[in-house]
Amino acid sequence: MNINNKIKVLSIIGLLAFSTAVSSQSKNFKVTLDAGHGAHDFGAVYNGHIEKNISLAIVLKVGKILESQPNFEVNYTRQTDVFIGLVERANIANRVDSNIFVSIHCNANKNTVADGTETYVMGMTKNASSLAVAKNENEVVTLEKDYKQKYNGYDPSSPETLIGLTLMQEDFLNNSIALAAKVEDEFSSIGKKIRGGGVKQAPYMVLHKAYMPRVLIETGFVSNPVEGAILDSEEGQNAIANAIAKAIISYKREYFGSGDGYTEDDRPSKKVIEKQTNETVTPAKKENKKESVDETGIVFKVQIAASTKKMDLEPSNFKGLKNIEMESTGTINKYFYGQTTDYEEAKKFLAESKSKGYNSAFIIALKNGKSVPLKDAVK
Repeated sequence: MNINNKIKVLSIIGLLAFSTAVSSQSKNFKVTLDAGHGAHDFGAVYNGHIEKNISLAIVLKVGKILESQPNFEVNYTRQTDVFIGLVERANIANRVDSNIFVSIHCNANKNTVADGTETYVMGMTKNASSLAVAKNENEVVTLEKDYKQKYNGYDPSSPETLIGLTLMQEDFLNNSIALAAKVEDEFSSIGKKIRGGGVKQAPYMVLHKAYMPRVLIETGFVSNPVEGAILDSEEGQNAIANAIAKAIISYKREYFGSGDGYTEDDRPSKKVIEKQTNETVTPAKKENKKESVDETGIVFKVQIAASTKKMDLEPSNFKGLKNIEMESTGTINKYFYGQTTDYEEAKKFLAESKSKGYNSAFIIALKNGKSVPLKDAVK
């Protein structure tokens, strides 16, 4: 074999290897883990318990568990004691196109009796304690150089200044709540106290700029002598890390499948298929017979948004899209466009939605009114 032929063969082998690597990566479930604080930003410090060290230790333990699982790709905002800006943490997740973003912290309170975990999603709240926690975490921006110019005058002492959320910015809210609920369920299973009795919303800067389902976990209070000692112990950190990792694995399995043969085509918007509930649905007017459920019971819809806001189902409120349906699941209102038994037609509805600016829209599949994995419905 002459040198030119050898080069051609090696080039083909290289291209095949690259193609295989890209193909395998497309099946991975990407998780970005964020250890709160770092370097000169110590976070909460009580009785020798330092938040930046505890959060990093837990993140590394969670990452190790996830890395041992098939079809997981773990990215970190930091793996050492370094300082990372809040928006840069979100950008790290955005750049690798993570499926989820999980920020891990410790809580603190002047009342040293306070204890328990809290799991937050991005959103607004009038709850004073939730705003106080967000304020403490957001004040990290003042440690960044030229933060007033960098954050366009954002005032970290007033978390409400992030209130400029739009319908599109809340697209991932229902997915975030689903992940947060799993975290709390796992904490509860190991005997951790859940403060407030449910998933909370608060205006966190680190969550605001991450364009994917994202949660912030307060793993406990370092200010509480008993809980602080647990948080700073190997045994305590292992228990917390296991709970968080189990929640993430469960979330991935439920919403993304096992990963075997799973491709990006199954979730064209980089979003998960949200479980449906039996809550009241406001039906849209049907225009043709194709929208009825066929003998398989399968129907496809395009979810264009999810929001705490309740909107009239007028085309003017949805960039001209007609026959919008809304499903209310308590605090969240989900909006759907198009309904068909034909997957190819559903893809046309999706393309139309994206052309109107709903870039995070995605197709869901229902069988006899209940959510099913899209890949199974297409089969």
